[in-house]
Amino acid sequence: MKDRLAALIGVLRSQLADHGYTTLSVQMPVLAADAKADAYLPLFPDAAERLHAAVAFLKAKGHRNIAIASHSLGARMSNLFLAGTPDHGVGAWISIGITTGEFIEPDKLRMPVLDIYGERDFPQVLKLAEARAEVLKTLKGSAQIEVAGADHFFAGHESELVRQVKQFLDLRLK
Repeated sequence: MKDRLAALIGVLRSQLADHGYTTLSVQMPVLAADAKADAYLPLFPDAAERLHAAVAFLKAKGHRNIAIASHSLGARMSNLFLAGTPDHGVGAWISIGITTGEFIEPDKLRMPVLDIYGERDFPQVLKLAEARAEVLKTLKGSAQIEVAGADHFFAGHESELVRQVKQFLDLRLK
């Protein structure tokens, strides 16, 4: 599973860079491979600190149009950072297969959000897709995309993921 995640992130980062986007990979807090998702909750403040530092780093380098693309549990961590940090400096968020299947404190998300997931994603991601779509209607410039045939890690569908993310970013940040 770790290899599949690394492949997903690697393709996304390298291909977005090929399209002119500067990318930065932020390592979220990690527990043992058998840790349950709820065991990560105490680490969410650490994740928020890392994201805050990453945004500050990019701003110091002169970047003004900043987006966060996050996958699975990382999307959950990003959601809480974006909802809990009023002046985060992020202009768009790409949530890829958010593991809880829902957005937390969606009324505090004041940016366009791309909710993208696979047709064969985890059951919770699929089950709450309609609820996420309703939230996205309240966020100007937001969209939801289900990638046909893709699983949670977009194995074999990475190019489609990159295409959709690039299209979203091109419309929102350039």
